[in-house]
Amino acid sequence: MFLKEFEIRWNDLDANRHLANKAYIEYAAHTRMSFLNQAGFNQQSLAKYNIGPVIFYEHIYYFKEVFAGKPIKVSLELTGLSEDGLFFEFTHNYYDHNGQNFATYEMMGGWIDLKERKLTGLPENFSDLLQTLDKSTNFRVLTKEDTRKHMKKPMPLS
Repeated sequence: MFLKEFEIRWNDLDANRHLANKAYIEYAAHTRMSFLNQAGFNQQSLAKYNIGPVIFYEHIYYFKEVFAGKPIKVSLELTGLSEDGLFFEFTHNYYDHNGQNFATYEMMGGWIDLKERKLTGLPENFSDLLQTLDKSTNFRVLTKEDTRKHMKKPMPLS
């Protein structure tokens, strides 16, 4: 399991003096990018193929408050991947200094061609690297339909 440790900073807290929503999202993103950087998905290699990640949805389940003063750890597991590497789904678990799980974060995304501004599959070498990540026990092969499960378009204003 890939783990990243964080110190809770002053600006990671909200008005209730516990870890703010934005910090959960930022820690998850930093954990994903740390894994990807270590696996070779750095800025230079992404620029070479002119691709970047895009998020379709994020969902956080909170179990317990967390406060500044002790480090936390955030895990990363691959919970879904399309056969062509176009779509991915990750789960992060957040652990306090005692190893207690205090939140879970789920996200789904894809890869975008930065010139065409359209979704694109991964080059084979990157797709192979994603396969090296620990897969969750509920791992599944993603399809385009899976990317639509949380989609709810609002009614027009007028």
